[in-house]
Amino acid sequence: MSSTRDRILEIALDLFSQYGYSAVSIRDICGYVNIKESSLYYHFTNKQAILDEIINKFEANASLLMTRLEKSLSISFDYSDFNSFEDVCVYFFEEYLMDDYCNKVMRLLIIEQFNNEETRKIYDEWMFDKPLRFFAKVFFVLSDMDVIKNNDSAALAVRFYSPIFMYATRWLLSGELTEERKSVFQESAYKHMNKLFIDIVRI
Repeated sequence: MSSTRDRILEIALDLFSQYGYSAVSIRDICGYVNIKESSLYYHFTNKQAILDEIINKFEANASLLMTRLEKSLSISFDYSDFNSFEDVCVYFFEEYLMDDYCNKVMRLLIIEQFNNEETRKIYDEWMFDKPLRFFAKVFFVLSDMDVIKNNDSAALAVRFYSPIFMYATRWLLSGELTEERKSVFQESAYKHMNKLFIDIVRI
């Protein structure tokens, strides 16, 4: 059974991801948690403290994911095998873009990037900078091992990630995150992934 603190964070994230941080009040959160405002302030000094904890947890989870992906490149990555490239992509899709917690935080960041400069920086970092750097590294390794023909790893990362970002924005980050929408995203993303690998692999 979750604690009151956990429940506050859970409800706050649900509301922030639907309406944005700025549009949700402490009173709104307390109403959904069914507690008095004084009870909330026992756990958090203000609404910003709630947001900070949500973002900190997200960044910790996302950093752990990226660390695992980085390690997979040096430990278990079979550079001649498409399945290894696919495994990396699947892990990124399933554990990051389709993860319930990460997905809600990304929705929150999309809304609040227009209201807060710090939030916009976090959004840029986790939706663009880090994924592009990681996949550039994947393609650099593949190029270095002479598995693919193109040695412009940064350009390949953009070529790979741009449609993924579009599919994620359309199917995962707008509207209710249903199994049907996840399925449509997966079909589109994996089709693109397969096509790209066929186009760039060295025969």
